[in-house]
Amino acid sequence: MAKAPVPGRVKTRLTPPFLAEEAAALAEAALCDTLAAVLAAPVRRRVLVLDGAPGAWLPDGVDVVAQVAGGLDERLAAAFAGCSGPAVLIGMDTPQVTPELLEPALTPDAWLGCDAWFGPAVDGGFWALGLAVPDPSLLLGVPMSVPETGAVQRARLTGAGLAVRNLPVLRDVDTAQDAELVAAEAPTSRFAAALGRVTGARGDARTATDAGAGTPASRAGVR
Repeated sequence: MAKAPVPGRVKTRLTPPFLAEEAAALAEAALCDTLAAVLAAPVRRRVLVLDGAPGAWLPDGVDVVAQVAGGLDERLAAAFAGCSGPAVLIGMDTPQVTPELLEPALTPDAWLGCDAWFGPAVDGGFWALGLAVPDPSLLLGVPMSVPETGAVQRARLTGAGLAVRNLPVLRDVDTAQDAELVAAEAPTSRFAAALGRVTGARGDARTATDAGAGTPASRAGVR
């Protein structure tokens, strides 16, 4: 589940401190890391449920389905409605994800005595949701992007009588601080490299500005 990395439309909570183009570059790197993990995972089909148009970042081996209109709960529900068997859905906000983190929900016996897999997020939401029977009604009406999203979603699953198992807790990239912490967790990721380029470029620009501040031309310009 992802949004095309278009400046001004993606990762807007990163602006400021980042520019829209910088936030989009970070989003693209996060999306590429996520797709790489999905490609390396032992699954039958890989589907990108996308808001926007595919770009050069899209690798081979991934089907693309357009997101429906509506709230996030409706879009998530529609993504599951397009599945006919056990399905695991993740977003693009956890570039530190690896096939090993997803493995418990993808093994041949993952669904023995288990109806759902739930990946809690540090901010109270969730980064992964797996359903043995992809029932869209399990998501409709769940309040999204609030601190209690994860608790409400998990309660919806258990309230429906489902046996739920947890995946590890991960941090979503929503803020600049999240970006720094996630990059530190996954230092070899594309996301960490992109953050390094962005922050490095900003540091170089500040250094150049500071270096020029003492020149006669600079002093004249601020009179």
